[in-house]
Amino acid sequence: MNTAVLSEDGHIAIPKPVLAAHFWKPGLEFMVVETLGGILLKPKTAFPETTLEEAAGCLRYTGKAKTQEEMEEAIKRGVKEAWRDRD
Repeated sequence: MNTAVLSEDGHIAIPKPVLAAHFWKPGLEFMVVETLGGILLKPKTAFPETTLEEAAGCLRYTGKAKTQEEMEEAIKRGVKEAWRDRD
């Protein structure tokens, strides 16, 4: 188990094996989340959180809505084509 020590000025050094395992580099910013068991450090994301509508807004479809069955059949065809291309 990796351990860390809190310094006089409130700094904690993350052990090198943990840094390497997550590919964290100097300057990376973290969110500090309080939990019942302590704190959780989460790297800040490079992009702000978005909704599905914001992210998929460029995928607008103006044709007739597809049924669930049509979508499932298209997925099956895509999987078959992907496997066929592997040969």
